[in-house]
Amino acid sequence: MTTETLTDLTELAVLDDLRGVRDTLSVRRVFGDPHTIDGITIIPVARIAGGGGGGGGGGTQDNNKEGHGFGTGFGLGARPVGVYEIRNGHVAWKPAIDADRLARGGQLLAGIAILCGTLIIRRRRQRPPANHR
Repeated sequence: MTTETLTDLTELAVLDDLRGVRDTLSVRRVFGDPHTIDGITIIPVARIAGGGGGGGGGGTQDNNKEGHGFGTGFGLGARPVGVYEIRNGHVAWKPAIDADRLARGGQLLAGIAILCGTLIIRRRRQRPPANHR
C-alpha cells in the first residue's frame, strides 16, 4: 500500500466516525418521546452537549520502517431541563429543578460569604485604634 492510500483510508475512517457523532447529536436526543397520561401530554426536553475529533498520520521510524495510525473520539453529555405539558390544547413549559445544582450553588455562596466575613473581621482587628482628642 502506498502512503497516499493509507492517508485516504485514514481520512475516510475519521470522517465516518465524525458522521456518527453528528447522528448522535440529533433532535431526537433533545426532545424525548411524548407521553400521554389522563389526557395530559408531556414531552421531555434535555440539554445535549457533545463534540468529537480525530486525526491520523504516518511516518518513518529510525530503522526505516513505515508506521501509520489514526484515532477518533467523542463525548456526549445530557441533562434534563424540563417538559412541555399539553393540556386542553394549551402548551406550558415546566422547568426541571436540579436540587443538587441548587445545593452546590448555595454551598458556594455560603463559602464566599464566610470568607468575606472572616476577611472583614480580620481587617478591622488589625487597624490601630483612632486617636481621640
